[in-house]
Amino acid sequence: MFTGLIREIARVDYFDGRKLTLAARHRPRIGDSIAINGVCLSVVEVIPGGFSVEVGDETRERVALENFQDRVHMEPALQVGDRLEGHIVQGHIDAIGTITAITPRSNAIDFQIQVPPQTLRFIIPKGSIAIDGVSLTINERLDEAFRVTIVPITLRKTLFGSYQIGRRVNIETDMFARYLYHLFAPPLTWEEIDHIHSLF
Repeated sequence: MFTGLIREIARVDYFDGRKLTLAARHRPRIGDSIAINGVCLSVVEVIPGGFSVEVGDETRERVALENFQDRVHMEPALQVGDRLEGHIVQGHIDAIGTITAITPRSNAIDFQIQVPPQTLRFIIPKGSIAIDGVSLTINERLDEAFRVTIVPITLRKTLFGSYQIGRRVNIETDMFARYLYHLFAPPLTWEEIDHIHSLF
């Protein structure tokens, strides 16, 4: 589990589609979970000045692999006692979004990101979302996209300042929105409704 607060910008030293080797200050252990651009991956090797993670078949089919180059967002998994300052992030990517507009504001930058229709149903105005592993607030939901606002400190601590229109990004919607949808999406029977009433 993660918070969506980026702890370090790591440098990609090697990526062959399966093994991703990073140069970083963080010193993990074999088997540790680390989010790279929002993707939960397991450490398979620790080397001087960095470590390697393995990218599995399922992951390769669901994430923006082209962004595992140059620099990447990195967040180690939460430990017992850590502060939960962002929102609960699992590192499980729901979809790939595409940046369709970047609009400077007086003290921030708006990003508009298009996502597949099946993902849009989990996007709630003023709810939480993780984009490339960064915990953000959804400011507006549109017909085929949504808008977030990146404030100066987030621009300094992440790679968003280098993002351009057309870039694909990893999207993880709010865990609770997904759970509630799957819990209540099928029509409820009267027995189920009675059971829910009995809980209150």
